[in-house]
Amino acid sequence: MRSVIVAAAVAFVLSIFGTPLAIKAFTALRADQPIRAEGPQTHLGKKGTPTMGGVVFILSTVLAYIAGHVTLMTLPDAQMRPSGITATGVVLLGLFVGTGLLGFLDDYLKVAKRNSAGISKRMKLIGQTLLGSFFGIIALYFPSARVEGLPQSSQTVASDKLSFIKDLDWAQITKVGAVIFFIFVVMAMSNAVNFTDGLDGLATGASVMVIGTYGAIAFWQYRHWCADPNYYGIDKYCYAVRDPLEIALIAGAASGALIGFLWWNTSPARIFMGDTGALALGSLIASLAAATRTLLLLPLLGMLFTIIMVTWCIQIGSYRLRGKRVFRMVPLQHHFELAGWSEVNIVVRFWIIAGTGVAAALGLFYTDFLTTMSGLS
Repeated sequence: MRSVIVAAAVAFVLSIFGTPLAIKAFTALRADQPIRAEGPQTHLGKKGTPTMGGVVFILSTVLAYIAGHVTLMTLPDAQMRPSGITATGVVLLGLFVGTGLLGFLDDYLKVAKRNSAGISKRMKLIGQTLLGSFFGIIALYFPSARVEGLPQSSQTVASDKLSFIKDLDWAQITKVGAVIFFIFVVMAMSNAVNFTDGLDGLATGASVMVIGTYGAIAFWQYRHWCADPNYYGIDKYCYAVRDPLEIALIAGAASGALIGFLWWNTSPARIFMGDTGALALGSLIASLAAATRTLLLLPLLGMLFTIIMVTWCIQIGSYRLRGKRVFRMVPLQHHFELAGWSEVNIVVRFWIIAGTGVAAALGLFYTDFLTTMSGLS
């Protein structure tokens, strides 16, 4: 637990003091977010606000992850803690940084061309697919070492089964199918967070809730881990995941970094995360769901992102099939802006929706544990 707290604290400090430096640097470079002409007119007042702020919390998370591992090295030797970087760390941080770089390229082109187009949608999807494929293969084809006498000790980062609270034994989809599904979840969540990012602090605050919850889930799994010799023979009571402490450490670091960034990103925003941050956060959330074996719980846990993504699909589908719009404008937050809601009201109410989804998902997760425990007693 100490390493998770250290990582979160270091990330928070780096982010809250590093963001003002980024604001000055990106402002000097004239790296401000181009404003969509067809968007709500209230957004014209945001002109000149620098973008690419995601660079700050990505770097803060990586440096805090290192600090967390340094803390682990100072603790007494323990069998159940990672001694160095793991495949889990490679997948989670690799996707986080990799999709962040893809988003940075998109933001850079927007700034350089002085329009809101950036890279093409096709190229963005291709980039997400390639990154999802590369890290999906690592997640499915590189198991941990098996410990003699512990059947659950050899695990891959992701599973070849669909999962809800745990892996569903009847829902095996093969490794190839699991990689394809992993790519789909990465693409869906990356774009969902990207669509949600559009109002000051909206995506940042919602991401803190979701990623922080995954940190709590991962630490609970670490305390009830099937690879722990204390749980040998009672598989229903424990969680068959790989490197849960590593997952909790990364989630804690990312949450701390986002809280520090939110100080400057909340209304009125001094800096935007841009696609740099939005794509990175979406892929991190997707990989956290895969690593904690909660993929089918993700739509509820990330309920706000799910709603915004689904309503976007409804709008596009309705317009192409019927030539009619269901909403005034998508993403959904802009529909309410055009309906006359203030930006702050939308953000707070959408945060409430995000918190409701998180609370419901945590309730299901813990209820499953209590039900299992009562069945064993």
